[in-house]
Amino acid sequence: MTHNTLFSNENEKMSNFKFRMMTFVYKIRDFFKPVTLTSLDKYSIKAGDVVIDYGCGPGSYTKTLSHLVGEEGKVYAIDIHPLAIKAVTNKIEKNDLHNVIPVLVDGYSTEIEDHIANKIIAFDMFHMVENPISFLSELKRLLKQNGKLFIENGHQSRNHAKTKIQSSKIWEIEIETNKYMQCAPII
Repeated sequence: MTHNTLFSNENEKMSNFKFRMMTFVYKIRDFFKPVTLTSLDKYSIKAGDVVIDYGCGPGSYTKTLSHLVGEEGKVYAIDIHPLAIKAVTNKIEKNDLHNVIPVLVDGYSTEIEDHIANKIIAFDMFHMVENPISFLSELKRLLKQNGKLFIENGHQSRNHAKTKIQSSKIWEIEIETNKYMQCAPII
């Protein structure tokens, strides 16, 4: 199903320099605290799942998510920055990750079919979203009815992030931890 771009993300996209700096910082972080299968246990991702990593950046979670969903599952690595998609594509090739699909978006709409994902993770990016209603609506479109969204505050207060989610009137916050909020779509 084709979905028109809701609007351009140009204001949300960081410069190439900032993206490269972020990637450098993430490499250091990942060296000292790598993303492992056990570090993602809390998201209950299992073999055969379809997972969307929305705002995937340089792909810190890509390889581990790929291993978790296995050959029967799929990982969509979505980002607005071409350098993110390039980084993920390099990881796919380097690590032979046949179940990862990089997706470059302009706006929040994707060409991915409705209700495909079991889980969506949106980490360290929600603070950059200028139109949270459109963004959260797209995530709901992508998620199965019984699926879960795991979203971090990003660089904003938890109260501000919660207000954005609750104002959408399409998500229920089920669980809050220090790291993320687990949300379910309101049917």
